[in-house]
Amino acid sequence: MLKKLFIIMVSGLILTSCAGTTKQNAGGSIEAGSQEDLIVNVGDRVFFEFDSFELTVDAQSTLDAQAAWLKQYSDVAITIEGHADERGTREYNIALGAKRANIVSNYLMDAGIDAGRMNTLSYGKERPDVVGSTESAWSQNRRAVTTVN
Repeated sequence: MLKKLFIIMVSGLILTSCAGTTKQNAGGSIEAGSQEDLIVNVGDRVFFEFDSFELTVDAQSTLDAQAAWLKQYSDVAITIEGHADERGTREYNIALGAKRANIVSNYLMDAGIDAGRMNTLSYGKERPDVVGSTESAWSQNRRAVTTVN
């Protein structure tokens, strides 16, 4: 009986010591509250339909998870980058990217995240994630990305 109690106590101590500031993944440890933590455990981007800044159900789900993550790491500040695909003029896509970044920021504020922790930025079509003139590439470039400052 004492042996079982000892094993339980040692197991508890080991588990407690593992609950530090890093999380484990297949490649090693991830610093809690970091960009990598956000990407791996929550998701750092949401996607939009063509010529739209309306949040999809999937986008809202990702943003709900981001809001929970941001509440957990209340000292983390973020920048929300708005992006567009290559179609349209530079000026139009800068404006569309700004609308996408702002809708994400507003959603997170409505979820309880302080506006002072967020900055928005539009890259328009200037920083594609996927190069190419196909629907597949365009769909990956119509996005808002949350980055940890």
